[in-house]
Amino acid sequence: MIKLQATKARNALWMMFFVMGVVSMAWVPRIPEIKEANGLSDTAFGLVLISSSVGAVFGAQLAGRLIHRFGSRPAMYFSSVVVPLGVVIMGLSTNAFVLVLGLFVMGFSYAALDVGGNAQAVAIEKHLSKGYMASFHGMWSLGTLFSTILGALVAYLLTPAQNLFLVAGVGFVLFFVAARRLLPFDLDGHKGDGETETKNSVPWFAIATIPLWFMGIGAAASFIAEGSAADWGALLLRDFMNVEKGFNASAFATFALAMILSRFLGDSWLERFGPYRVVRYLGVGGGVVWGVLILAGVALSDANPLLALVIVNFGFFWAGIAIGPMFPAFIVGAAAIKGIAPSIGIARVGVISIGAFFLGPSLVGYLSDLITLPLAMMYPAAALVLAGVLAKVLR
Repeated sequence: MIKLQATKARNALWMMFFVMGVVSMAWVPRIPEIKEANGLSDTAFGLVLISSSVGAVFGAQLAGRLIHRFGSRPAMYFSSVVVPLGVVIMGLSTNAFVLVLGLFVMGFSYAALDVGGNAQAVAIEKHLSKGYMASFHGMWSLGTLFSTILGALVAYLLTPAQNLFLVAGVGFVLFFVAARRLLPFDLDGHKGDGETETKNSVPWFAIATIPLWFMGIGAAASFIAEGSAADWGALLLRDFMNVEKGFNASAFATFALAMILSRFLGDSWLERFGPYRVVRYLGVGGGVVWGVLILAGVALSDANPLLALVIVNFGFFWAGIAIGPMFPAFIVGAAAIKGIAPSIGIARVGVISIGAFFLGPSLVGYLSDLITLPLAMMYPAAALVLAGVLAKVLR
């Protein structure tokens, strides 16, 4: 009976992560238009993105405590309603204040939804005695790819507001349907294995939490790379390689496709080679390749635009391959620390890292105005290398 419930929850969580990817990334292919409609420079746009980081930090921290007390399903019900609301507010924005509000609401609720989903994933893996974490995040990546392609296809048919309203409405319905099939309070493992006493909070600075800091920083570094690819890929192609509207979303689409492949293969990679080797070698190698190919493609864009576009997209592809298994590996590690409830460990890594998904790209905007966007993208490439170095904590 428990395995049947866990199987149903697994299928529902696959849908939840897919919809999370679709809804949260719906604005990515319309970023150039939204940025222009709000009259923002690169630096101002980067500062606006900080609001999502602030929301994500509060959302992840609060979600960990609420999940430990009430279970993950109620928390996911609430946050799955608020995520589409944030997207709608973003679609309505005509000034920086409204866009900040939308990004804050979306960041807050998305972080809470992510912590709950990861807590469910850990419990499902235990009930079914099989790894699924990377595949759940693979469904998220599949959702981001779908959202990117949809945004590119409707770019000449729908305004950004209409695009975001459509995605938010459909996402709300699918969230509600999937959340009903998730694991209930007594099966979601929100308080640990029942054999080790856990608390609803852990100190920020203690010997027991040192591994959480390393995992959180490693996950944050991977998120800086991921968020930068999402938020700045289209602008890099449009402003520095003169790629037309619709096609300038190809960098993130290529990146998302690579993450899908990497995450659906990730569970077998992690089992065969171990988290340390997978994260270490993909992180270091992927970061170096990504940075080199961005610089090479931009330098070649005037002489051979098509070859340059292929080169840059190939760099984004390898970045996606590298990032794919990283966050799942760090999350599984955080949920396995003795004496710390899975929801609390996951939330702590979330507080440290999820904000970086939004905050990291903000620094790219600041650096872009100082040294140009292609050179600023060396920062997320270096962050990817750092994530590979910090994989040592997973040994």
